[in-house]
Amino acid sequence: MIVSTLEAARELVREAGLDPEAVTLIINEALDEDLGGRGVLPAGTGAGVDVTSEATIPAEATATGDFVARRPGTIAGMPVVALTLALVLSPAGPFSLTAGVKDGDQVARGDVLLTVTGNTRALLRAERVALNLVTMMSGVATATRAWVSALSGTGTRVRDSRKTIPGLRILQKYAVRVGGGVNHRMSLADAALIKDNHVIAAGGVVEAYRAVRRAFPDITVQVEVTTRDQAVAVVDAGADEVLLDNMSAEEMTEVVRQLKGRARFEASGGLTVEDAAEVAATGVDFVAVGAITHSSPILDVALDLHS
Repeated sequence: MIVSTLEAARELVREAGLDPEAVTLIINEALDEDLGGRGVLPAGTGAGVDVTSEATIPAEATATGDFVARRPGTIAGMPVVALTLALVLSPAGPFSLTAGVKDGDQVARGDVLLTVTGNTRALLRAERVALNLVTMMSGVATATRAWVSALSGTGTRVRDSRKTIPGLRILQKYAVRVGGGVNHRMSLADAALIKDNHVIAAGGVVEAYRAVRRAFPDITVQVEVTTRDQAVAVVDAGADEVLLDNMSAEEMTEVVRQLKGRARFEASGGLTVEDAAEVAATGVDFVAVGAITHSSPILDVALDLHS
């Protein structure tokens, strides 16, 4: 990948299956925050200026630097890095980005992910936002890949949840896909998930399912259950997917054995990668792991300028 225009960077994002306008909005919000906007600094206190770079670096200076992995893992977010850099560097003059890896690649400590040349002030202004995004996304992809490896050969797939960092859902769920996982619903609007509070409000698990199906006859409906009897009842009612919440391996095995082929089944509730083989052995189609988006450590990456 060699990029030297803003449009080329946008196209990389588009090719990754992301909306360039939506990603640009995320990046611009982060850049604004980093320059003292969004309530970070009181009005009139210098917001909008990188005071350190303005004071120490000539306006026309250029530099070359490498984005370098500080530990091994799975990379996700290279198109987002390219767009972040292009948005900041393109108004400041010519620039070039040359990537040494692509999303989904496994990297080792010291591997160069991308080399960038451009205006030095602009490069340092974009640095932290680009790093924050790629380290977060690569951390999610790395954690997802660990689950995928643990489930290899079982037929069970790891799936995320809506437990994402506010404002960053499309990037985190993209990173799950890069890591080999499967996305659950993207929002409250594209699929139904009937949970305990819905059951209480509707007067029962089957009543809740039927209410959703009447209101939205064409939408996928998943129902959370905690007992075998609830699972049987909602599958008999026609549920597409059943979320087996905090059930033992023995209970899940029995539910799947009895109802296999009539619905898809997902295990959920405090699962860890060490549990993967035992849970997959129950025959569930998915394991739901909110931790891959809400608790994954970053994959450390740094920008090293050439001397």
